[in-house]
Amino acid sequence: MINGHGGNIFDKAKELGCGPMDILDMSSNVNPLGPMPELMAHLHEHLDRIIALPEAGAGGIIDVFSRHHDIDPENVLAGNGTTQLIYTLPVALKIRHALILGPSYSDYADACSMHGVDFRFALSDESTSFCHTLNAMDIEPSDTVFICNPNNPTGTLIPPEIIESQCRKYPNIRFVIDESYLPFVPESTATSLIRTSLPNIIVLNSMSKIFRIPGLRIGFIAAHPDTIEKIGHYMLPWSVNTLAQAAVNYLMTHEQAVSEFIEKTRCYLAEERRFVMAGLQSAPGIRLFPSVTSFILAKLERLTAKDVSHHLLKYRILIRDCSNFQGLSDNFIRISLKTHNVNQVLADRLHACCEKASQGNASM
Repeated sequence: MINGHGGNIFDKAKELGCGPMDILDMSSNVNPLGPMPELMAHLHEHLDRIIALPEAGAGGIIDVFSRHHDIDPENVLAGNGTTQLIYTLPVALKIRHALILGPSYSDYADACSMHGVDFRFALSDESTSFCHTLNAMDIEPSDTVFICNPNNPTGTLIPPEIIESQCRKYPNIRFVIDESYLPFVPESTATSLIRTSLPNIIVLNSMSKIFRIPGLRIGFIAAHPDTIEKIGHYMLPWSVNTLAQAAVNYLMTHEQAVSEFIEKTRCYLAEERRFVMAGLQSAPGIRLFPSVTSFILAKLERLTAKDVSHHLLKYRILIRDCSNFQGLSDNFIRISLKTHNVNQVLADRLHACCEKASQGNASM
């Protein structure tokens, strides 16, 4: 099994001798306002459904998802989170050479490695605040390009028209666009490529992040019917469990409540991003990069990510050490925004940590 993601609160709780819920988990990129109380009530009401098998091919939720996004059901598959779909793509599409826009989510490379696929990275860096310039990129001879948009862990967003331009330029190359964090972005409907007519675009959609239900494992993939048919041959029956299907049915049919929840989330995160960035602006030896998502990438000058992570864990604060992201050093950390009080604690602790380091105090 591949390791190295955020949200590893169970192991950390054992180390600290506390319960998992006692840890302030700022390593996992989920909505701090979620899950929706109405959704939780709906799941509670349908808990008895777990005594029977779920719909084998998840056709019901494919239909409601397709209607919600105004696309044809033939263009959609549902899976056990986007992770299952990512690991299915290399074998289902017979990918031979992949290009990954990085630094980015490790599972694209891990999925390629698992299936013996040759891959390389096109890395952005801090000189451009980790923004990619697709027009100047050497895409060939890859047959598949992985783009996380918005990107994890950098929080950057590539405008859809730029991606579509490259897709038209290279019609024989597949572009896999992971939009797991796009709901956090204002005007995300206009930014999404899920309704594109281009046959070489494959879109990944996750409900884990925005609705804070990662334990239910809900992911969708939208693509040309020929591509969907190829992927479908490798999908296991009953991939989406009963409660996950109940959650999708609720979320896709209560549009006003869901829209209000997402808009409230966006406004909240915009304010909290400003708050945390302002709180750490005067901290010596740390640089925070602009983000459109629920998390912020930061670079440390005098400390390593391991140093800071270990220090914050003393206060039961868990952040993401980004040293295992291809293209990032051991000086990078990622902070996932939570409630205002938790964000305040993090900003204060991290500021104090940087102050001590700037004064040459090795003990934190």
